[in-house]
Amino acid sequence: MHLTFLDWIIALLCVAVCFVPALFLAKRSGQNTAEFFASGRSVPWWLAGLSMVATTFASDTPNWVTQQVRQYGVAGNWQWWAFVLTGVSTVFFFARLWRRSGVMTDLEFYEIRYSGKAASIVRGFRAVYLGLFFNCFIMGMVTLAGCKIANILFAMPPWQTIIFCGLLNVAFAAYSGLWGVLVIDMIQFFIKMTAVIAAAYFSLKAVAVHTGVGISAWAGLHKVVDVLGSQQVNFQANSQPVMSLIDGKGQPILDIMPNFAMSELALMVFIIPIAIGWWANWYPGAEPGGGSYIAQRMLAAKSEKDSLGGTLFFNFAHYVLRPWPWILTALCSIIIFPELKDIQAAFPNADPRLIGHDSAFPAMLKFLPIGFVGLMVGGLISANSSTILTHLNWGSSYLVHDFYRRFILRNATEKHYVNTGRVCSVLLYIVAALISLVMTTAQEGFEVLISIGAGTGLLYLLRWFWWRINAWCEIVAMVSSFLVSLLFFILKKTDHEIPFAHTVLYSVAFTTVSWIIAAYIGTPTTRERLVDFYRKVHPAGPGWTRIRRAAGVSRKEAARHGDNMGTAFMGWVSGCLAIWSSLFAIGNLLYGRISTALVLLLIFAISTIILIWVVRNLWRTNATPAEPAAP
Repeated sequence: MHLTFLDWIIALLCVAVCFVPALFLAKRSGQNTAEFFASGRSVPWWLAGLSMVATTFASDTPNWVTQQVRQYGVAGNWQWWAFVLTGVSTVFFFARLWRRSGVMTDLEFYEIRYSGKAASIVRGFRAVYLGLFFNCFIMGMVTLAGCKIANILFAMPPWQTIIFCGLLNVAFAAYSGLWGVLVIDMIQFFIKMTAVIAAAYFSLKAVAVHTGVGISAWAGLHKVVDVLGSQQVNFQANSQPVMSLIDGKGQPILDIMPNFAMSELALMVFIIPIAIGWWANWYPGAEPGGGSYIAQRMLAAKSEKDSLGGTLFFNFAHYVLRPWPWILTALCSIIIFPELKDIQAAFPNADPRLIGHDSAFPAMLKFLPIGFVGLMVGGLISANSSTILTHLNWGSSYLVHDFYRRFILRNATEKHYVNTGRVCSVLLYIVAALISLVMTTAQEGFEVLISIGAGTGLLYLLRWFWWRINAWCEIVAMVSSFLVSLLFFILKKTDHEIPFAHTVLYSVAFTTVSWIIAAYIGTPTTRERLVDFYRKVHPAGPGWTRIRRAAGVSRKEAARHGDNMGTAFMGWVSGCLAIWSSLFAIGNLLYGRISTALVLLLIFAISTIILIWVVRNLWRTNATPAEPAAP
């Protein structure tokens, strides 16, 4: 792809608009670790929400969505749409509890919730396990996507992309802290959304020209619906999609729901995610109960109200505003580049080892006109940076605050810890860059993360609702899920591969049984620690009845602190319905299925009215003298 002088100017302006404002926050972020890692706990809801959604919009995200659509049809997106259940449950059951805990990182939570050496072991181990291994693995996925995009567009070898992105991201992550990350995220979100909408628009125009039906995006959209509405993907694991007329044996490409006659496909993309995955699997950005950089934003919010509002806004923006531009571009790619060899032919200078279905998104960017190419390049740099910057700051917070400061050097100056965090940012990116060189596709990374976290999710939910959960449950869950994942990995390498959906089921069952046993035979958390935790956080539900009584808290007082599970449950259900109905209404409008879209819009209107009532009621119930109720 050739960038004109105008494109370079626009791309550089996009980068400057994002990064220059962050420079002015460096002095504030360098004051202490609370400012560097938690923005002084003064972030408003809208900034926290924008940062969450920008962080989860990485350069690998449109690539991954494109791969799902090409291999499994639009229904393949249920692998992440199911996490609506996780995200909205965080809004109504956990966001206020996290903010109320007062911790700087979610790992600090372990030593206010559990007692004894086991609590310290869990905190220290997870600081390294998540901050180093998981964190670098995710950054490796994002870096791999950046390498594929740069290779397709500019024939750049991976090492050049890694060096460029590293110099840009590490410098700003080390310099500006979380305040800089938040401001960069806010600006980048709008640039990225503009860029991907433009990509979808010009992809539709390209389809119109390619198929000879005109030059307008509207004509292209009609052609996409006409052509792909009568085609299907015949699901074959790890294969290229096979297009054919619908005969009942494949997955209709445009259908939002999977074809349940294809049991293996339905199990993988819908049944497992919607029935088990959302509560059983730990995945960064969609953790059951909240965690990682989502918890970091909730903890940085200036109030419980801002924590709840920011998380709710994030879920709507994440699942409703973003998907369809990616999906439309992916659908267009099926018509323009139906097979991988077509992508290779269009980009002969691209490295064949990097060509995959996730390469189809950057391949479609060749149809962008002058000016929009620069906007897309700036948007892709923004997408890469927003995620990398967050993970560098989040990972450093774990390694410095929860490991180095807690276990190695307790009484150093704040400046020392901030500088240590900056050094960690550099080292984390180096490790992530090395990991990206041994990965092949975004789906491969996604499956590894899901496998390792399978079965731990229910534990992260119940620890807020059941006093019996102890530190040994956490240890057993981590060890058992890792061992099972290692077993399946060995079987795969010895040509005894088990289908991914089945491995998730087995991992969830084994890990869940293991940590439940540990809840009863492991050393329990002391009564004093549980009482202190209850008085500080006021967790809800019958699982804390015994501890609530020991703490001398009446039911009336507990209700005043938001112990209203019925209202929270109503908010969870209405929130999920509002998100899914609006998401699918947009899709049906694009398909021209007006009657279905109108029904979905009616469901959206009703569920939104209930949702607003629930949110206002929760804010009013939870009001304190320092935080007045909503009018």
